Amino acid sequence: MSGKRSIFEEVSDTEKQQAVQPGMIDRGRSDARGAIRVWLMILFALVVVMIAVGGLTRLTDSGLSITEWRPVTGAIPPLSEADWQAEFDKYKQIDQWRIQNQWMELSDFKFIYWWEWGHRQLGRVIGLVWAVGFFGFLALRRIPTGWKGKLLIPGVLGGIQGAVGWWMVASGVTQGEGMTAVASYRLATHLGLAFVILGFLAWYIFELGRSERDLMQARRAKEAKLFSLSTGLLHFTFLQILIGALVAGIDAGRSYTDWPLIGGQLLPPDATMLEPLWRNFFESPGLVQFIHRCVGYLLLIFAFVVWRRGGTSAHPQTRFAFNAAFAALSLQVVVGIVTVVYAAPWQIAIFHQFMAVIVWTLILRARFLTAYPIATSLRGA
Repeated sequence: MSGKRSIFEEVSDTEKQQAVQPGMIDRGRSDARGAIRVWLMILFALVVVMIAVGGLTRLTDSGLSITEWRPVTGAIPPLSEADWQAEFDKYKQIDQWRIQNQWMELSDFKFIYWWEWGHRQLGRVIGLVWAVGFFGFLALRRIPTGWKGKLLIPGVLGGIQGAVGWWMVASGVTQGEGMTAVASYRLATHLGLAFVILGFLAWYIFELGRSERDLMQARRAKEAKLFSLSTGLLHFTFLQILIGALVAGIDAGRSYTDWPLIGGQLLPPDATMLEPLWRNFFESPGLVQFIHRCVGYLLLIFAFVVWRRGGTSAHPQTRFAFNAAFAALSLQVVVGIVTVVYAAPWQIAIFHQFMAVIVWTLILRARFLTAYPIATSLRGA
């Protein structure tokens, strides 16, 4: 039996350690959360590269060079001259070669083939990185509670993306239909899904950058109005990205290269020349580019309103996040104008697409901080 203790006696070191043990929410998870976050960062970077490679594949007119979808055996490229000739013969059967590329020799075909093969191969690499990470953490039982379903989503969407990619390519692999490119609305679907996947990855990276306890406490300070505004800005930006994909799909950015007028007019000439009328909203270069411009102006105005509202946040990091998002969006508008004026050379066009990724991510970051503000002490402020 222990002796009596003076009221002035200090507790033992052991008792001190027991008193400061972490809460049950974060206990035993810090290593897994950090490792999972790094894995998701790698996936995020790979998807960004995938978007860039996909853009270059489109700009080099390489997307239809592989006329079959072979998810497994397609990973092996032609290994002999006979194999190359067989692939070239398949390409010669589609409309793109018959109408646009009859000048091509085998060496020219190899150039576009390698672009498309690299694009598909990178997709396989992304799927492999996801599968190794997910099932590895699952086997080690290191996935935090409630995260299995979340981490499964990018893998499922990635699988769907592969199928959508072939659905897109199949629209241009035609014979006798006069198609020399993929359908623009399918291209928009393909690019849009890539940005959805980026959105999930970015949000998870933001969440895993802070402890569960911190997130639970921050949730109480959620800025609901600003969260709603940033959500609207996110959706508006996504719409503009989809319209930009329609512009890219029909090379509308090279159709009218004057600004602020379009074709020397306020409204594009022959904007509704196609029949039926609805086709013009997907296939008329003048109308599609005009819509992209107008939506861009409206998006900038709405972003300005959201930015001003974001400046009233009580949290410095939230205000900075909205500053960064608006600055990036403003720069994107300038880059878009330059892209049009210079008839969309591949260097500027790819930078314009890369800027879309930056704008998308920064808006997501600002939205996240409205849902989970980072508290700053008076001394820190």
